[in-house]
Amino acid sequence: MTDLSHTNARTTTNIGDTLTLNPVFVRPGEATELPKFTIPDGMSLPETAYQIVHDEAMLDGNARLNLATFVSTWMDDEARKLYAETYDKNMIDKDEYPQTAAIEDRCWRIIADLWNNPDVDNAIGTSTIGSSEAAMLGGLALKRHWQARRKAEGKSIEKPNLVLSTAVQVCWEKFLNYFEVEPRWVPVSEEHFVFDGHELEKYVDENTIGVITILGVTYNGLYEPVKEISAKLDEIQASTGLDIKIHVDGASGAMIAPFCQPDLEWDFRVDRVVSINTSGHKYGLVYPGLGWIIWRDTAALPDSMVFHCSYLGGDMPTLALNFSRPGAQVLLQYYNFLRLGREGYRQVQQGSLDVAQYLSSAIAEIGPFELVSKGDTIPVFAWKLKKGYTEKWTLFDLSDRLRMKGWLVPAYPMADDLADMTLQRIVVRAGLSRDLADALLRDIEGEVVFLDNLEAPLPREKAGSHFHH
Repeated sequence: MTDLSHTNARTTTNIGDTLTLNPVFVRPGEATELPKFTIPDGMSLPETAYQIVHDEAMLDGNARLNLATFVSTWMDDEARKLYAETYDKNMIDKDEYPQTAAIEDRCWRIIADLWNNPDVDNAIGTSTIGSSEAAMLGGLALKRHWQARRKAEGKSIEKPNLVLSTAVQVCWEKFLNYFEVEPRWVPVSEEHFVFDGHELEKYVDENTIGVITILGVTYNGLYEPVKEISAKLDEIQASTGLDIKIHVDGASGAMIAPFCQPDLEWDFRVDRVVSINTSGHKYGLVYPGLGWIIWRDTAALPDSMVFHCSYLGGDMPTLALNFSRPGAQVLLQYYNFLRLGREGYRQVQQGSLDVAQYLSSAIAEIGPFELVSKGDTIPVFAWKLKKGYTEKWTLFDLSDRLRMKGWLVPAYPMADDLADMTLQRIVVRAGLSRDLADALLRDIEGEVVFLDNLEAPLPREKAGSHFHH
């Protein structure tokens, strides 16, 4: 029986067991129907297979109007050409693709320099499939160092814990689950809207492997104050002897701050920061499938996390959770570094910041809304409904109305301790122009008028979420 439960996403074509081909592009002798969930018995011509997949993919949403995702959806023609020329590169095979490996080395060194690493020649880094993998490697290194220290002291390694905000991205929940680390959740509140070191001494102890700070919180785009948190850990060490290190999750902000907030001290200028991750496919401006992690020095990366294999033709040291992985995105990252340079990245990122602040200031002027962030950290901002404004509609309703016009502007509950607060958020990426921003504003204003003019409250169902990390 067909599941008729409501969803805000458009229904896919995974209904029924057969795929009926358009007769216009069926060639003589080919089947006119193909199974959807089992491999066909026979072959199709490449033109036919292409047309089927092409037509299916067209049913996805318009990436330019997706203001929920942080992930890059546009690169220039030369980048797309380079992508097509290099999609066969395997990042793991440094014997067959030594130049791609060399370019990976250049990239992480460039990034380490951007993050003010004091001795890049003594640092270590790697590309990953995405920032989630990079974050997990950072967490795992913290755990391994803690285990080694505890073993040397003859102490138990059974109860590691990690201190982090309740507003972290879901990859950290995965890390805690997969690698069996107890979370020490620091709640966000109206008074402490981000993790800022407040009462940090209540959460750390001898089993704490490290503290996670976020440069660009997914929910609202705000920066957690790395330097302040580090200062609080200094105080804790002075009183308890606990020397606890910091990993910075810079999935978004670590490719914004070096260019647009260069004086902000969040990176390796802060002595307690031992590792940083970022998404090359977010504000690194590369197509999906690329993350980076840099450790302060080789001592910060446990030897146990580096593997050597010989079955690809030589000694291949590998540092990542994945083995085979695409090398093309690494080459695209290097292309962007050459194409844009420091000034180009600054212009692109500042352009996004300018649009974000233009949008946020305009939305703040629309009657029902109150900003919780304004897009002056990363180009991401969020707002909430003013308390008591209306009983007729919610931000979920506004999100639904905007989706009808093609805009994906997610509404979602804030992190656990503020789960009764509903936010709406816009992520500005390269490609969201002032013209598009004006069109969006006009649509938001129009839908607010429509919702305000309702004669009765909209029917309520269990609150859903359009939230995307």
